[in-house]
Amino acid sequence: METRSNYVMVGAVTVALLIGTLLFIVWLAGLSGKAEKCYDIYFAQGVGGLSKGSNVSFSGVPVGQVTKISLLPNRPEFVWVRIEVDEQTPVLQGTTAQLHTVSFTAPPEVQLSGAVRGRPPIQQSGPQGCPVIPASTSGLGALLASAPETLDRVNRLMERLTELLNDKNQNSISDILENVDATTQELRRRAPEMGQTIADIQIAAHNAGLAANSVAALSNNTNQLVTQDGRPAIQNLNKAIISAQQAADNLNAMVSDARPGVQNFSKSTLPEANKLVHDLRELSQSLQAVSNRVNQQGIGGALGPEKLPDYKPGKRK
Repeated sequence: METRSNYVMVGAVTVALLIGTLLFIVWLAGLSGKAEKCYDIYFAQGVGGLSKGSNVSFSGVPVGQVTKISLLPNRPEFVWVRIEVDEQTPVLQGTTAQLHTVSFTAPPEVQLSGAVRGRPPIQQSGPQGCPVIPASTSGLGALLASAPETLDRVNRLMERLTELLNDKNQNSISDILENVDATTQELRRRAPEMGQTIADIQIAAHNAGLAANSVAALSNNTNQLVTQDGRPAIQNLNKAIISAQQAADNLNAMVSDARPGVQNFSKSTLPEANKLVHDLRELSQSLQAVSNRVNQQGIGGALGPEKLPDYKPGKRK
């Protein structure tokens, strides 16, 4: 009976220790557990090497892990990657995600970057139920994506180089090199003459500088003459212009005052003068006629009527 009681006590203690251990593990898990938040990323490039459980970092700091990788339903050109990061991670508007390769031997990871202070967090849920972080292409990803196009361009460049370096063009290039060599030798032979020419050019440039200084001094003297010596002449000219303006104003006033008399003279006096001239002209003509008659007939001709000529009948034929 005593032996059985010992077994029951040992079993009870063992069960109690197991329950305490489980509670301690749960307590530790509760203390070490952190609230996490999910985000979806849609990559338009291959994600080779990325797998579930891959690291997610923010500017190099680990903040979470990849929880799901799949093709986007109905859009197989996109790769859907779901990540879970620490809720305190500043995933703000402007934050982007890209594949980042730490080394050639290590698998790639998801790198978050681009948080700007003061921006609101990304909270709007996407088609799969979590907020969407825009994907960007890393330098290596862009290089790999453009590799086929780059290889095609390199291939076309090599073909054009092959066409450029054919036998005909090689002969032309050889002739060009020979001409360049001949020109170099000729320049070497004429180097002393070129040195003398350069020296003459330097002397001419020096003389041109001296001439420029002389022209500048002459310009300064001319400016001084115009500004200082010419100022009295300009003042006298301004006075003469003012006097001429005053004389013109006075003449205009005189003409304005004489205008009524001139109009009266032209309307009344001038017609009377014309009539007087006409009468004087007729009197002069009459006096001239009387003078002619006196000269021809004497004083009697002037007093009596003009004598008619005697009638002499002519002979009839």
